[in-house]
Amino acid sequence: MKKTTFSITLLSSLIISTSLFSADSTQKKIYYTKRAPNPPKIDGNITDKVWDIVEWQGDFTQFEPVNGAKPSQKTSFKILYDDKNIYVAVRAFDTEPDKIDKRLGRRDNSDGDNILILLDSHFDHRTAFSFMVNAAGVLSDLFFSEDGNNEDKSLDLVWDVKTKIDDLGWTAEFEIPLSQLRFGKKEKQIWGIEIARTLFRKNEMSLWQHIPKDAPGFVHLFGELHGIDKIKPKPRIEMLPYSLAKGEAEKREPGNPFKTGRSAGIDFGLDGKVGVSSDLTLDFTVNPDFGQVEADPSVVNLTAYETFYQEKRPFFVEGNNILSFKLMIGDGDLSNANLFYSRRIGRPCSYYPDLNDNEYLRMPQNSSIIGAAKLTGKTSSGLSIGIMDAVTSKEFAEIDNLGDRRNIAVEPLTNYFIGRVKKDFNKGATTIGGMITNTYRNITDSHLEFLNRKATTGGIDINHSWHNRSYILQFISIFSHISGSKDAILDAQTAPARYFQRPDADYVTLDSSRTSLDGFGGTLVFGKVGNSHINFLVGGTIRSPGLELNDLGYMRSADSFIQFAWVQYHIWQPFSIFNSIRINFNQWGGWNFGKENTGIGGNVNYHLQFKNQWSFHSGINRNSQGISSSTLRGGPSILFPGSWNMWASLNTDHRKKLRANISGSANRRDDNISFNRSIRAGITLRTSDLFSISLNPFYSLNKNNLQYIETVENNDKKSYIMGLLDQKTMGLVIRFDLCLTPNLSIQFYGQPFVSAGTYSNIKIITSPRADNYSDRFHTFTKDEISYSQENGEYYIDENNDSETDYTISNPDFNFRQFRSNLVLRWQYSPGSTIYLVWSQERTGFEETGVFNYTSDVRDLFNVYPTNVVMLKINKWFSL
Repeated sequence: MKKTTFSITLLSSLIISTSLFSADSTQKKIYYTKRAPNPPKIDGNITDKVWDIVEWQGDFTQFEPVNGAKPSQKTSFKILYDDKNIYVAVRAFDTEPDKIDKRLGRRDNSDGDNILILLDSHFDHRTAFSFMVNAAGVLSDLFFSEDGNNEDKSLDLVWDVKTKIDDLGWTAEFEIPLSQLRFGKKEKQIWGIEIARTLFRKNEMSLWQHIPKDAPGFVHLFGELHGIDKIKPKPRIEMLPYSLAKGEAEKREPGNPFKTGRSAGIDFGLDGKVGVSSDLTLDFTVNPDFGQVEADPSVVNLTAYETFYQEKRPFFVEGNNILSFKLMIGDGDLSNANLFYSRRIGRPCSYYPDLNDNEYLRMPQNSSIIGAAKLTGKTSSGLSIGIMDAVTSKEFAEIDNLGDRRNIAVEPLTNYFIGRVKKDFNKGATTIGGMITNTYRNITDSHLEFLNRKATTGGIDINHSWHNRSYILQFISIFSHISGSKDAILDAQTAPARYFQRPDADYVTLDSSRTSLDGFGGTLVFGKVGNSHINFLVGGTIRSPGLELNDLGYMRSADSFIQFAWVQYHIWQPFSIFNSIRINFNQWGGWNFGKENTGIGGNVNYHLQFKNQWSFHSGINRNSQGISSSTLRGGPSILFPGSWNMWASLNTDHRKKLRANISGSANRRDDNISFNRSIRAGITLRTSDLFSISLNPFYSLNKNNLQYIETVENNDKKSYIMGLLDQKTMGLVIRFDLCLTPNLSIQFYGQPFVSAGTYSNIKIITSPRADNYSDRFHTFTKDEISYSQENGEYYIDENNDSETDYTISNPDFNFRQFRSNLVLRWQYSPGSTIYLVWSQERTGFEETGVFNYTSDVRDLFNVYPTNVVMLKINKWFSL
């Protein structure tokens, strides 16, 4: 307790002492707007007389490629307002108007020449609404937070803009309703504002308010918008009811009453948005449907941990920044740890019933979301709020036995709650926040007692920056508490995140009588992240053995302490053949709570951006040998060999109608047997302003000498069976976009995927911590192991007494899958959309282990598909 108090006191002292140096020194531009006596006609012409009451303003400067230089083309703008809207007119001059790049695309997926309006209507120097249009009239909107370092691409506001191309260049005329913005109740408003323009053919971005390329953030550097007086936040009540018709066709299974080959149905639901106040918005959904969302990519996961999937469902994506609470900054598996992982809501059902002979099963694919609501926003005092509550229904599987049917619960009624607050101080240079989550399962069936009944997690985070926000100090502390039956807590103790049952883990205790489990974690980071060619971060993160986030969050493993350091050298001004160069140096080391080293490593990587807009990236990693607690899946920890890893990627000019990329990696372990090699490529062809197609093939070869197969109980002893895995994986991601208008598009996604693995050199772990690698296991000889082709099993005589001690199933596999979505999307009026969706899935599995992509793909498309066709219509109402 004294250590905790001392840490917080020390951190507070640092914040107070450094706040004296956190003032921003950038010279601010000011634009003075006026109230429009009548609204301009939004047609892109900018010819209405009302525009004459305000002056044009320009004097833009380059942001890139040459920061601070004069732009190649001039840009000017005007701003008006009234009680309902903000109006912005932009004239993008171009001496070569025939070269203006006007590419059609879906909303939020535009490219080419564009104009961007950024409004910090809260004037908190931390957040901004972004409204962008390209020369073809394709809209995009974003919401920036954390001084621009976080962006929410899911924002889908209702606003209008029109563009025109003429002899002078092109124009954009914006109408942004005040109801779509958030601002305080003040007699006189001051907003932060930035106007940006991209000249696509030169890859040039210019800004009205100059922002240095090396700035650690950008919202706090915006110019200011003055002159907005006597406006009131508009009541915001929006309703988006939907209806859908859905039909499914799959292979008919004779005798199975649930597999008749055809099914159909209709459904209804409602999404809504209510402006609770000028600062806070309540979003809600009742019986949501996400049938138009792209399918998850195919994977074969041979690890002990679950696969992390990105959230794609609109309700959970929009505004998710405020609800995020990461335990570690950066990218990768470690930084995926989060108190809130929204894919938990509506997850696959937890229980799969055992079936007797003559029984057939109809199983719900996921738990249904009855409803969800979230309250988000930021007050004028700088307090950010995010609250979400969701309820998923109790799900039942239906079992048929010769016409006699019964239902069995496979998922309990569950409530999920997330609460998040964050307070800004010193114009956002310091933030202090907290988060709490709670999962409650109403378990009334004894066979579901293996699930946690209650799970609570929480944390605080403190972020402080000074010296023009160049230096940062971050402190995070979290806790977890789960409770349930003895079986549930025993499952939690023996789960892959902990493996308390490890026989050599003398610093943890497996207690089968427990009905609760507690844990904690934290992160401390110090660094320099801007205003210099040299930046750095140093820090550490800790997770106690009992930490559990996976009821509503995501975490691969607990029981760790990791220290890390990062140094970057960055050249951002063009020279010679380069636009920019970044060189990174990374170092890390890990230990568990038993003070055992889990590995020490380092990395050097560099990133080159050339003046022709090609780029090259490469790096090399070294990981030392270390203790692995997960390799034997609950068995003793094993000393795992070190490895080398190299990677590189090359990207061509993204502006071209034909562009390509290629990347590859190679990893080799110190055992001189195990390795992984992979290659990915991509080619995108835009045949016109309407159509583009991309092909992204990938191939990997994985050889692992210690791939886990099975744990066998043999004479009151556990035998850990491993094998040499030879795995080949190949796939192709296909996409095409046909955009007939900015509001009418057809998009296709498809992925054929094949992965095959064969096991050889079947072995048993003997001395997992032996200094000599070959002494850690024994490979079975021909006299000790035999294979029955008829039964598909290995017969193992472990003690070599000519008697079979146990058998294991053939672990070879050949997994084939094809997933696709074809979506026609028509926004027939602002905020209202019709979707026509066709999705298909084919999945096949064999135990051959033989990889032949040609025959595998042929066999894949011989698998009977499951086809789903859906028509969904929603209608936006503003009350």
